[in-house]
Amino acid sequence: MTDTAAPVSAPVSAATTPLAIPALRPLYAAAGPLADAGLRVAAGLFLLPHAAQKLFGWFGGYGLEASGQYFETQLGFADGFAAALAAGLVELVAGLALALGLGTRIAAGAIAVMLLVATTVHLPNGFFWTDGGWEYPVLWAILAARFAAAGGGAYSLDRLIGREV
Repeated sequence: MTDTAAPVSAPVSAATTPLAIPALRPLYAAAGPLADAGLRVAAGLFLLPHAAQKLFGWFGGYGLEASGQYFETQLGFADGFAAALAAGLVELVAGLALALGLGTRIAAGAIAVMLLVATTVHLPNGFFWTDGGWEYPVLWAILAARFAAAGGGAYSLDRLIGREV
């Protein structure tokens, strides 16, 4: 019996996709990795002030003890202190690791999970972030999931040391 199925073609890559302005291909090739790095660094660094609020009470935050009480009494976590500590540490450690591109996949995965948990807290408030809704944590979770899937990219410590996890 012979296989009569049509061969599966390879997916079209950015390198082979026809451009409306072909002369821009070198610019796109150079800018793409830089844009990825900028997005990764920004995503990681944007988490650090949130960590500082929860863990240290900086930037108008309440510190770990009060954040833990809030997580328990207002958000319904069984052990609010442990939940606030875990969230703060993910924001601090994984945020810094994501910004550096070190252990990018693991860091981004931890961030995505934390943000999906945060999403459950925001669900009752509807979609819009202006009403405390879930759009903001979902957007950031999707961004983190992108780096969990793709890795740190060309301008990461993972690439520099030659190992991705």
